[in-house]
Amino acid sequence: MSLLVMKFGGTSVANVDRIKRAAKRVALEVAHGNNVIVIVSAMSGKTNELVNWVNDTSPFYDAREYDAVVSSGENVTAGLMALTLQEMDIPARSWQGWQVPVRTSSSHSSARIESISSEAINEKFEQGMRVAVVAGFQGISKEDRITTLGRGGSDTTAVAFAAAFKADRCDIYTDVDGVYTTDPRICDKAKKLDKISYEEMLELASLGAKVLQTRSVEMAMRFMLSVRLVTS
Repeated sequence: MSLLVMKFGGTSVANVDRIKRAAKRVALEVAHGNNVIVIVSAMSGKTNELVNWVNDTSPFYDAREYDAVVSSGENVTAGLMALTLQEMDIPARSWQGWQVPVRTSSSHSSARIESISSEAINEKFEQGMRVAVVAGFQGISKEDRITTLGRGGSDTTAVAFAAAFKADRCDIYTDVDGVYTTDPRICDKAKKLDKISYEEMLELASLGAKVLQTRSVEMAMRFMLSVRLVTS
């Protein structure tokens, strides 16, 4: 039995229908005998909405409360995904960052992951759970406060979980058609790449390519993880 990490971004879980579509992809992997850790983002547009609510409420906000509010989008998605899988008779459970726990630095809104405990989730796998649905983008500080990881935080969460759990594969589902030599919207001669090195991907990410964020590429390179981009 293999362990897979599957990450779904905001457009892949933008509404209940898309969550159901993503759940079917997860179900296929379960049917193949795999246990799965699913990392989810907030529904498309929801994080920006939450940020606006914070700014409207408190222009000079407390960063700790900012993280408490903004992290809630991923919690909603994780719960809905777990419920969808349960309706498909797949033993699934949602996990928030503090429940895992995902330990981070105390830099609110831009925290860095320091450690991820595999004990609680592995215990549930041993008891028959097949899918752990984890809210991406969030963790908990040494002060036991909710933290968020900043832009691209769910990608970073996925790669970090793949490393912590020694996953056999890490798939990131995206609405982007893949990695190209240059922006295909600008250059007609852009070519889609089948494979790309860590260094090349890191350079593209640092230059603004939005396929993967810099932190997630750095982490994949550090742990020598193979990350597969899948069009959702």
